[in-house]
Amino acid sequence: MSNNTVKVVLKLSGEVLAGPAGSGLDPATLSATAEQLVRAQREGARAALILGGGNIFRGLGAAAEGMDRVTGDEMGMLATVINGLALKDAIQRAGGIVQLFTARPMSPIGQPYVRDDVKRAMNSGTLVILAGGTGNPFFSTDSGAALRAAELNCDLFLKGTKVDGVYDKDPAKHDDAQRYDALSFDEMIEKKLGVMDLTAATLLLQNNVSALVYKMTEPDAIYHAALGKCDGTKIHP
Repeated sequence: MSNNTVKVVLKLSGEVLAGPAGSGLDPATLSATAEQLVRAQREGARAALILGGGNIFRGLGAAAEGMDRVTGDEMGMLATVINGLALKDAIQRAGGIVQLFTARPMSPIGQPYVRDDVKRAMNSGTLVILAGGTGNPFFSTDSGAALRAAELNCDLFLKGTKVDGVYDKDPAKHDDAQRYDALSFDEMIEKKLGVMDLTAATLLLQNNVSALVYKMTEPDAIYHAALGKCDGTKIHP
C-alpha cells in the first residue's frame, strides 16, 4: 500500500441496496453498487464496507412496538449479515476480491471479526464487508462503523445520505437551509445537527478520524467514496 492511500470505512444504509422499492434487495441496485466498488478496488481503494439493515428489519421500530430491545437489535444485526452476503456475491460476480467478516462467529457464512485479519485483508487490496454491527445490542450502525474506523486506524469515515452534505436544518423542509462545507465534531454536537449519534461522533473525535457526509445516490458516488475522494461536508476532530 502506498503512503498516500486513504483507508476508509464506508457506511451505507440498507436502503441503498433496496432500490426504488425502499425495502428488500434490488438486484440491479446491488450490481450497480458492486460495479462501483470493484472499479475503485482496481484503482487502489482500501475500504471496509459497513451496511445497515433497515431495508430488512428495524430494531428500534420493533422495540417501539413492544418487542424486547435486545431481541430487536439482534435481529437488526442479522439483517446486516444478509445485506453483507448479498453485496459480497454481487462484488464477486463483478470480478472483485472481497471477504465478509461477522462480529459474532458465523462460520461458514463469514469469518469472525479479528482486527489484525481485517487490516491484513485491507492492506492487500481486498474489499472487506463488516457485518453484524459490534455484536452487541444498543449500538447504532453509525456507532459500530465509527468503532471499526478507530480500531482499523482508518483515515476517513464516510457516511452516505440522501442529501449532499450537512445542513443547518432539513433541506427537504426548509428552502433557506444552509449547507456546511466543513465543521468540527464539537460544532456538530453543539448545534445538534443530527448527522450521527453522540457515541459515533465521540469515537471519531477521540481517535482523530475525520468524517465525510455525501450524497450516496449521485452517479459514481460510491466509487468516489471508496477512494476517499467524494464531495460532501467534511467533519474534522
